[in-house]
Amino acid sequence: MAKKRTFIQITEIWTPSADRTILEYHGGLFGKHQSFRLATHKLCFGYDQGLPGKAWAARHPIVLRDLQNTPWFKRGEAAARAGLTCGVAMPIFAGDYLLAVVVFFCGDDDDHVGAIELWHNDPTRSAEMKMVDGYFGIVESFEFTAKHTSLMRGFGLPGMVWDSSMPILLPDLGNAERFLRREDARRVGINKGLGLPVPYTPHQTWVMTFLSALGTPIARRFEVWVPDPARGGLVLQDGLCDIEPAFAARYKGVAIEYGWGLIGQVWQTGLPAVSEHIDTELTPVGVAASAASLNEVIAIPVLEAGRMKAIVTMYF
Repeated sequence: MAKKRTFIQITEIWTPSADRTILEYHGGLFGKHQSFRLATHKLCFGYDQGLPGKAWAARHPIVLRDLQNTPWFKRGEAAARAGLTCGVAMPIFAGDYLLAVVVFFCGDDDDHVGAIELWHNDPTRSAEMKMVDGYFGIVESFEFTAKHTSLMRGFGLPGMVWDSSMPILLPDLGNAERFLRREDARRVGINKGLGLPVPYTPHQTWVMTFLSALGTPIARRFEVWVPDPARGGLVLQDGLCDIEPAFAARYKGVAIEYGWGLIGQVWQTGLPAVSEHIDTELTPVGVAASAASLNEVIAIPVLEAGRMKAIVTMYF
């Protein structure tokens, strides 16, 4: 069976150099876009330079919806050849110090349905959260609704993440009472959502939401891993998968130890990580991925005050 195309087509990780003056390529998942990998792996970006550098300077995610006509985006020609139309950069900090920037690239065609949204609350200006920017593929009506929606803490997927300060997965968005745009989601075919806190700007709240459709899912599987109460291991808190909906049962009684496998390494280092062959890893994660014929994954840490709160995985 041929794999479905995912809404996210490329992921990259950029990390500071030894002297912390530039960002260097640390790894990525490029799928069929190997020519874009060649245009990427020797690059570096200074503070406030390029998409990774802009996110470093801003301390919050950046959504770039025009890759071809933005002067500071240096890979416009390569992006055009690859059919990429949007880039999203998300920084990860430990206090004042940048650990990494994760970059996602999306494409566009006649049936590219899904959304990546950036929401923000500034408590000095408002008690509500509003969408700052986003990328919506072909579902412009869903974008219009998002732009005219304001959320209180605890309401809607961004508001739920705001309230809990934790990643949240929502299945069946078209029928979820707490997802305020459920009728619009049903109409355009968006069915699952991941909300991700980005708690790296002092006294500000930023939330990214990834809204997935059946035809072009954001990713094929999502997992949220959290430290157990004694911080002796990571346990699966939640997961969503179209290929194997009941996959979480494979993790019953499983705790990922510090440094064990890809996810344990993210816990150990605080850095995001990718694998192009997670299905060959001799851990419960690798076994579960192999059973679903999943091989590419990115694991993203969520830190607060320098401590690991969660690790979110997306499988492509």
